[in-house]
Amino acid sequence: MLITPTRSIDINRACSSRPANKPMQYLTERIFLKKFPSSLMEYWVALLVSVGLFLNAPGAVYSGPPFPCDPSSGQSSFPFCSTSLAIGARVKDLIGRLTLQEKVQQLVNTASNVSRLGIPKYEWWSEALHGVSNVGPGTRFGGTIPAATSFPTVILTAASFNTTLWEAIGRVVSTEARAMYNVGLAGLTYWSPNVNIFRDPRWGRGQETPGEDPVVVGKYASNYVRGLQETDAADPNRLKVAACCKHYTAYDVDKWNGVQRYTFDALVTKQDLEDTFNPPFKSCVLDGKVASVMCSYNKVNGVPTCADKKLLSGIVRGDWHLNGYIVSDCDSVDVLYNQQHYTATPEDAAADTIKAGLDLNCGSFLGKHTEAAVKAGKLEESLVDQALVNTFSTLMRLGWFDGDPTKQPYGNLGPKDVCTEEHQELALDAARQGIVLLKNNGALPLAANKIKSLAVMGPNAKVTKVMIGNYEGIPCKYTSPLDGLSKYVQTLFAPGCSNVACTGNDLLAGAVETASKGDATVLIVGGDLTLEAEGLDRVSLLLPGQQQQLVSQVATASKGPVVLVIMSGGPFDISFAKDNDKIAGILWVGYPGQAGGAAIADVIFGQYNPGGRLPVTWYPQEFVKVPMTDMNMRPNAARGYPGRTYRFYTGKTVYMFGDGLSYTNFEHKLVHAPKLVSLPIGGKHACFHGKSNSSCEAVRVTHTKCQNLVMEVHVDVKNIGPRDGSHVLFLFSTPPSNHHAPKKQLLQFRKVQVRAGTKNRVHFNVDVCKDLSIVDKTGTRKLPVGSHLLHIGNLQHSVSLRITS
Repeated sequence: MLITPTRSIDINRACSSRPANKPMQYLTERIFLKKFPSSLMEYWVALLVSVGLFLNAPGAVYSGPPFPCDPSSGQSSFPFCSTSLAIGARVKDLIGRLTLQEKVQQLVNTASNVSRLGIPKYEWWSEALHGVSNVGPGTRFGGTIPAATSFPTVILTAASFNTTLWEAIGRVVSTEARAMYNVGLAGLTYWSPNVNIFRDPRWGRGQETPGEDPVVVGKYASNYVRGLQETDAADPNRLKVAACCKHYTAYDVDKWNGVQRYTFDALVTKQDLEDTFNPPFKSCVLDGKVASVMCSYNKVNGVPTCADKKLLSGIVRGDWHLNGYIVSDCDSVDVLYNQQHYTATPEDAAADTIKAGLDLNCGSFLGKHTEAAVKAGKLEESLVDQALVNTFSTLMRLGWFDGDPTKQPYGNLGPKDVCTEEHQELALDAARQGIVLLKNNGALPLAANKIKSLAVMGPNAKVTKVMIGNYEGIPCKYTSPLDGLSKYVQTLFAPGCSNVACTGNDLLAGAVETASKGDATVLIVGGDLTLEAEGLDRVSLLLPGQQQQLVSQVATASKGPVVLVIMSGGPFDISFAKDNDKIAGILWVGYPGQAGGAAIADVIFGQYNPGGRLPVTWYPQEFVKVPMTDMNMRPNAARGYPGRTYRFYTGKTVYMFGDGLSYTNFEHKLVHAPKLVSLPIGGKHACFHGKSNSSCEAVRVTHTKCQNLVMEVHVDVKNIGPRDGSHVLFLFSTPPSNHHAPKKQLLQFRKVQVRAGTKNRVHFNVDVCKDLSIVDKTGTRKLPVGSHLLHIGNLQHSVSLRITS
């Protein structure tokens, strides 16, 4: 059932829609225009409240969002309020009216009001990782909007490999965010998404990310950001809401083996920084046009990221031309002074971060110490002004200085636009699209008409809140896995374990007995936020506690097929289940959001044909011997280091990146791909004249003329099975083996829907400069000359890259 707001009339709420400083207008609308409540008593309450407000009665509070440039305040005639002026001119006028003390109080997330200019305080910190969240002070639920649509955590949404879905979710989230802003429950700036690489399977925040591949993470970043930010008019000078890509950069150790994120120094090679850690942020800025980038807590090669001028001013602002602001992770400026002891004084910390390119401090540090830094000559006031240019310009693009929000685009959005049937259906569809079928011996999908009773068990069988993971909000409603399955067949429930820790075996016997009675068994196990979360990394890749014992004994006792469902953000070593013939099927369902239980049931009973693919490698338990703190992506045989992610990892896997089955089968046919691609370079280049053969194994991209050089690859995907289904087609390449290139890297991917017995032709346009390049030890992008082996499904095709004048 959809949660809808209850309506009760009391004196505190009767004035909730009164416009600020407009008591006569309110009274007129409510009485003379006959917009009064339905009962006579409610009418008199509203009348008395209106009169009280008109007389400035004590305790009368306007609950709507205050806004600058309010015509009724008499302070809307400033040039910065004029929408006919360019944003740059408006911002310059605004900054020119501020004192230094007022300026520095705008450098923190809770920006102070400037009453003499009619500017209210603004809270920058809101979150929208997979739905509007109440994490952070900028957003809250209650009153007319008690909940918002809660989508799956990002790792499961990424498993859909559906870029259209990613953008559609962003559009829904921004619509609900604007609706909440219009009634005073939210801001306009959202510090999402998280586009860090899921480098290590133990990372507690991996669930927030789109996975381990930089191409996929970059595509997710740009599409989700476009969904959040783009207005209906697609005006680059306007934002629906402002997104933020975080945490820049090489951030993926929270708390592991005594090492914690606040003081961790990530030692990263130039090669790994350029080809693994930074590409998602680059895509977010250049392709997604994101309005903000957040620097992380950790150091990179000895320098705190929020004080690294090369990373911030040099790369984000300089190379990528960020149109927006750079914000610190919360209290990270305080951390670099008080915990990392990077500077001698707090004024130095304020000066160093602003000089590096930081515009906004989540926390209060810059508000406390920047003024002193300026007065001590450690920081020029003009740099403070430049920081405010970046933040105020963002607020201008959001329309915050344009007067009454209800008279702007999206001003008509409100409670009716949150938790709509359409939005909730999208949350269900996102969960279904992401679910990955890892094993099926033919028993799946289960036939509901052949099952009299279904045994359901496991610590995650009845969960609700667990399904929405972290950085969550309050969902419109929940459908637990047990509820979802119960809609198809009669169920017999036994938990087996009281929680995911599964430390005792008191409930095991009951689960075994229940399994023996059911015609089929569904076991729902895995993790939750007590195992993997922000500030909490895992120490093992095995199922926690006695979950493995539960699964094995139930599988032995079950008289029918057993389906194992893994609910988690990160991967587990479930080799025991993969190799157990009694376990007919295995599903990974991430943390599937508010509709997770319905999505799981729809897949198990064949209402939906699964098409998700793993966005991360599933490693064996022995991988825990590798220190989380070793940031190297590439293997090192001399020290027994296996490397990380499918691109470099040389060890055994439980499941591989991209794995996933369907209830139908697909075959591929390569229709068109070149065998030779000519790489034009300048006629005077040494390689062309054969003067430097050793250095010509790979040519600098900047030395070529490969811009706009496109290689076309056409593939037919045929559904040769009995059901319609979706299929993710990956185009990988194995480049020539020089400069420690990846053993395999993803160039592009497409998700296609193919009806049974038909085929779809998929067209890849491969950007030779971008897609076929690799990175050398100096961090320089190069194009390897020679044979590039393309992998398309089970097909391989060799393309030779040759230098020409």
